[in-house]
Amino acid sequence: MSVLPPSESSYLEDQDRELGAGRKVIAEMPVTIPPGPKTRKQQTPQEAIDQFWSKFTTKTPGKATTVIPHNEYIQKAVDNHLRASSGKTTQASYEEAAAVCRAKVAKIVKECRRINQKYRDPHFDLELDLKWGKRDTLETLCNTREKRESSFRPRSVKRVVDIFDDPKFYIDGPSANDVRQGRDGDCWLLAALCTLSNKPSLIERVCVAQHEAVGVYGFVFHRDGEWISEIIDDKLFLTKPDFDESFLERILWEDRERVNSEEQYRRAYQSGSGALYFAQCEHADETWLPLLEKAYAKAHGDYAAIEGGFTGEGIEDLTGGVTSELYTTDILDREYFWKEELMKVNDEFLFGCNTDMWGTGRTGVRNGIVELHAYSVMRAVEMDGQRLVLLKNPWGKFEWKGPWSDGSKEWTAEWLTKLNHRFGDDGAFWISYSDLLRKYQVFDRTRLFGPEWKVASLWTTVSVPWTLDYLDTHFTLTLAKTGPVVLVLSQLDDRYYRGLEGQYRFELNFRLHKTGQEDYVVRTISPYCQNRSVNVELELEAGEYVVLLKVNAARDRDVLPIEEVVRNNARDRRDKLVAVGMSYDLAHSKGQVRETPEERRARREAERRRKERAREELRKATMRSKENAYYMAVKRHERRKKRDAKIKARAEAKRAEKIERAKARKAAKKSERAKAETSASKNASLSPVEEEVDPKAASDALIKDKEGQHVHLVTPGETPEPDALKKDTVPASSSGSSVTPASTATNESLGDVLPKSESPLDAKIPAPGSSEKPVEEPKTTEGEHGSEKAEPGTVTSTAKEPKEGEPTEEASPRTATDKKSPLTAEAAQPGTPSESRPESVMGGTAEDTDLSISYSDSEPYIPSVSSISDRELDIQLERMANAALRRPAAPAHAQRAMPALEDDEESPDEFENDPWNAVATVGLRVYHKVSEKDRDCETVQLRVVRPNPYLPFKGKEKDDGESEGRNAEDADDEGGADQDEDEDKEKKGGKEGDKDKMEEEPKSSMGLDVDDSSKDATLVGDQEQRRKSILALVPPTGD
Repeated sequence: MSVLPPSESSYLEDQDRELGAGRKVIAEMPVTIPPGPKTRKQQTPQEAIDQFWSKFTTKTPGKATTVIPHNEYIQKAVDNHLRASSGKTTQASYEEAAAVCRAKVAKIVKECRRINQKYRDPHFDLELDLKWGKRDTLETLCNTREKRESSFRPRSVKRVVDIFDDPKFYIDGPSANDVRQGRDGDCWLLAALCTLSNKPSLIERVCVAQHEAVGVYGFVFHRDGEWISEIIDDKLFLTKPDFDESFLERILWEDRERVNSEEQYRRAYQSGSGALYFAQCEHADETWLPLLEKAYAKAHGDYAAIEGGFTGEGIEDLTGGVTSELYTTDILDREYFWKEELMKVNDEFLFGCNTDMWGTGRTGVRNGIVELHAYSVMRAVEMDGQRLVLLKNPWGKFEWKGPWSDGSKEWTAEWLTKLNHRFGDDGAFWISYSDLLRKYQVFDRTRLFGPEWKVASLWTTVSVPWTLDYLDTHFTLTLAKTGPVVLVLSQLDDRYYRGLEGQYRFELNFRLHKTGQEDYVVRTISPYCQNRSVNVELELEAGEYVVLLKVNAARDRDVLPIEEVVRNNARDRRDKLVAVGMSYDLAHSKGQVRETPEERRARREAERRRKERAREELRKATMRSKENAYYMAVKRHERRKKRDAKIKARAEAKRAEKIERAKARKAAKKSERAKAETSASKNASLSPVEEEVDPKAASDALIKDKEGQHVHLVTPGETPEPDALKKDTVPASSSGSSVTPASTATNESLGDVLPKSESPLDAKIPAPGSSEKPVEEPKTTEGEHGSEKAEPGTVTSTAKEPKEGEPTEEASPRTATDKKSPLTAEAAQPGTPSESRPESVMGGTAEDTDLSISYSDSEPYIPSVSSISDRELDIQLERMANAALRRPAAPAHAQRAMPALEDDEESPDEFENDPWNAVATVGLRVYHKVSEKDRDCETVQLRVVRPNPYLPFKGKEKDDGESEGRNAEDADDEGGADQDEDEDKEKKGGKEGDKDKMEEEPKSSMGLDVDDSSKDATLVGDQEQRRKSILALVPPTGD
């Protein structure tokens, strides 16, 4: 049980006293309520499958093509690839690389002699790498989540002159007997070198230039269809440490007293070929093999990159040939294979053979043959009824123990003489043809090309879908002359940038079609092991062909993506990442997709259509908004008219009511006046005094003028009473007399009955067309001290004026209505009919007349819905685009506070988080034999046909065609200079349009493979048409 600290206990006691004894206190605790299980959206099975596939593949396909930031050398490499894509002889391609290699060596020799120093390779410095523990020359970039430890443990580095007593690059020329494998797993490369040694000058072609004194060597290798040069120094790894740096070895060595122990230690452990850590020659002073292996390792990044491979790939890299993988179980005619292929070894072909091609992990020796090992085929002879093959183990030991092996009973002195064979455990042995086919599962056959062969190549980058089918992107081939042709479809050799190869592995296939024919002329089947390229050799007629591509991609999730490898190594292994990244960038520059003139025109047209669509959508939205606003304005106007009509009706009703009240008051006043006069007359008759004439009464007597009107004469100096003035005073006529109605008149008009203050307009507004002007009446106002005369020249009523700020009874409804209904911005058309303007009623009050005039003046103007111009639309679109660019990104805390998905929304699954995104760079090489007179002619033309993403659908072509005439107007905005250039090219080559139509036919018209299970369902026509379609005799007749 825990005890509260004094501060907390005293605080709780104080709280108890404040709250009172026995009162409960509830503490608030944050509670996290777990979300309930989400209900999956109900959908049909087909909808679920479609939704899965929509998430499975990425919406943004692509691949990193540059690792090094701001790599300025890529564009130069792209230009070189484009220039080299045209046909050139294989010998010319090699000679260019060899000339560059010799120039490099000569320059280095000159520099070293100038500074009196031996050459040290700063890009592949073995000594620096070993002493500082960087291991960049030994290990590749790690692309797995758990780093794999390298097994390479060299102990020291020395130069060739310090290792060999009398170093010689060649001693009696290179031969297969010189080859000894070191501690690297590159038996496939050494087997290839053994194979090359059988044909004179092949190894010498690889070792181009050397200078032993300076310590610089130059080699050339064939990479991705072209020759490259590589320069190295003469430093090599050794198995034993230096005498001064050793500890255990020196203790053991100095266990016995020796004369000059250090020199004897060097001679025993660090002298001759046996002291080398990697490959070595059999002769103690021969150096070509370890130096060639080092150059090959530098070209690929490090020694670990050349571990594991196939003999055919090594032969390709050293000769520039084309390798095919042949399986012993697939040989149809073994007699033909022996006579036409094996018997031509070291002439037209080079052969290698391998054991356990499936890599099941079996190790050891099986009757003298090593499992999981590569051998080279040295000779094939047929004599005295025997078919024998000479093989070479690059290890220099472990030989075949069966028939015709060293010391077997089949050997006689005669046979030893015929075959020039010597017994010994040197790795070379003879085996019969039948045992060869039984003990070895696969052959690597490499075709060699002489100077009579030319080659044309072209590369591109394709997106590989998960479904295994022929791609939309394909190559077209135009052959000018009939002859032997070798077609090679290859991918980039990822051995040159190990660690950055990515998660996807690709297997290649292709089909060759005659243009316009559904079924193929020939096709390839991807090999089991060597997936770097596939090829086919055939005699091809002149004409136009289509090469369809099929790429099978497999994903290894244990391998890290390229971007993660770059992130993991950018800080700690900068030099290694720069070297491998540069190789990666240069390799992928081959497949850089450049926009063709047709694609550029289609893109511009698509941009124009997209701009027009955006403009039209904005126009529709704007006009819809205007129409809605106009509709609402009209409705408001109608409601206002109805409201004003009601206000007018109420005002007229009040005015009629006032008129009636005025009539009643007038009648009452007349009655009172009559009674008063009657009473006055009676009183006058009774009183004697009243008989006399009162001067005031005489002056007020009524007289008639010549027109029969009663005139009220006012004597000078007399002021009428206010009541009399209010009741009896009327406006004067044009002659200046005062017109006063008789008090006894009985026939009075409506205007005469009304009080003067109620109907001033009836007496003062003249009739239309009359010259009579209204007479101005002095205005009197009532104040605290009586009535005062108003300023002349004003026409006013004698009714009581309202005080300032106090609305009159009649005007108050109108004023309130005007405040609630302001004038709207959107209004109806001008020229509104006159019935909407109420007319003033004659005989109404001044306030009523003002109301009518106010209603007429506030009549709103509603303009019509006008169209918006293109310029206005462009300005608005530009503003929208700029606003989107200026919109700031959500801060981190806001991103974390995003609302959770609703129940009907599914969270991203593993496929959506990491979708399928396979992209491959592939190239087509066409080798063709030409005669001497056709050396300078362009016999082969290659093109890449890609699906144009900017082309409209068929349903939209007609609509978009209406605006084709605007291309000239859009040229300034979208690059008019380029468009003019494209038009010039079209004029020069008028046939390109027809080719585009031919090349852009859908791939579905090419048909499935003939052995595909679904082939029958896709054939069209009758039985004869189907047969001819399969045999590729006629073009397809279906739609």
